[in-house]
Amino acid sequence: MKLVLLRHGESEWNLSNKFTGWTDVNLTDKGKREAIFAAKQIKKNNIHIKSIYTSILTRATHTSCLVANEIGFEKNKINYNWRLNERHYGALQGLNKSETASQYGEDQVKIWRRSYNIPPPLLNFDDKRHPKFDEKFKKIQKNLLPSGESLELVVERIKPFFEEYLANIDQKSDHLIVAHSNSLRAIIKQLEKLTNDEIVSVNIPTGAPLVYEIDNEMIVVNKYYLLSEEKIKKEQEKIINQGKIK
Repeated sequence: MKLVLLRHGESEWNLSNKFTGWTDVNLTDKGKREAIFAAKQIKKNNIHIKSIYTSILTRATHTSCLVANEIGFEKNKINYNWRLNERHYGALQGLNKSETASQYGEDQVKIWRRSYNIPPPLLNFDDKRHPKFDEKFKKIQKNLLPSGESLELVVERIKPFFEEYLANIDQKSDHLIVAHSNSLRAIIKQLEKLTNDEIVSVNIPTGAPLVYEIDNEMIVVNKYYLLSEEKIKKEQEKIINQGKIK
C-alpha cells in the first residue's frame, strides 16, 4: 500500500509569512500550480488513489479538489475531517513570523513554532479569532475547539482519526491525505514512531507529495518525496528561515 501525504499548495498567508493556523485563507496562484503539479507527479509514478481525506480548511480542500480533478478522482467522494486541520496558533494567528521574531526574539519564535509540547500564547475566549465564532466550525463540539495548540496537542487531536483510518483502510490500494504542516507532522510521528525530539526537526514543503510504502503489518518499509532531493532541501531551508529576523 502507498499512502501519500500532501501539504496543501502555497496559501496567501504562506506567501506573506504569517502564522495561519485555523484562519481560513485561500491558495495563491502558485499554490494552485503546486497542487496540479503534485497530482501530475502522482499520476506519473503510477499511484492509483482510491481515497482522499482532507481537512475542512479551504487551502486543503481546494488542493484536494485540484488534485482530484487532475487524477480523475470523483470530488464527491473526498472525505473531510476537522481533526486534520492545521495546528491552532492561538494569539499568534495573523502575525508576521519575522516581525514576531523582531519583537520577541528568534529563540522564542522557534520555541513557539518548533517545540513539541509548548503551545503559543492562547486566544482569549472572547477574541474574534477564536474558532467558536466561525460558522465553519459550528458542528465541532465547543469543548474540542482549541484556543492554541502545541504539536503534542495536535498529535492527541489526530490520533482518534488516524487510528480509525488505519483500521479501516483498504490495504491493497493507494491513498492520499491532504492536510497541513503540523497535522501531517502529527501523522508522520505516529507512522514512523518518532520520538518527541525527532519530530521537531521535520519540515514539510507545500505541494510536495510524500509517499509511504506500508506493508500488511502497517509498518513503513520505504518513504520518498515525488520531488528532487535538491528541491526538497531548498524548500525545507525556506521553512526553517521563516521565523528569522529579516
